[in-house]
Amino acid sequence: QVQLVDSGGGLVQAGGSLRLSCAASGRTFGSYAMGWFRQAPGEERAFVAAISQSSGATYYADSVKGRFTISRDNAKNTVYLQIDSLKPEDTAVYYCAANQYLSRVPIMTSADGYWGQGTQVTVSS
Repeated sequence: QVQLVDSGGGLVQAGGSLRLSCAASGRTFGSYAMGWFRQAPGEERAFVAAISQSSGATYYADSVKGRFTISRDNAKNTVYLQIDSLKPEDTAVYYCAANQYLSRVPIMTSADGYWGQGTQVTVSS
């Protein structure tokens, strides 16, 4: 099993940056592909980014390409999401997720893999 703890959210002005972190428990972190999702008020949870077990491959939703960067440090059991040039429409609860299969990450549901508890990002205009 993997337990995930999200952190790093907050209130930031448009144009600013944030780095979200997701710390994983257990010694099997490196065997999981990782992803980030977000859920805005009144909307369904949506895929944001994914990274392979060895960081050799990354994928992004079209809406965040060029502004979001996913990375991981397997020695620290942590995955990160760097968010630059924040926009008010980035306001959401951000969740990290773990899945054994990278191809499965973008289409994960709540019943798949493991999920963090979420961290709130609020962007003011």
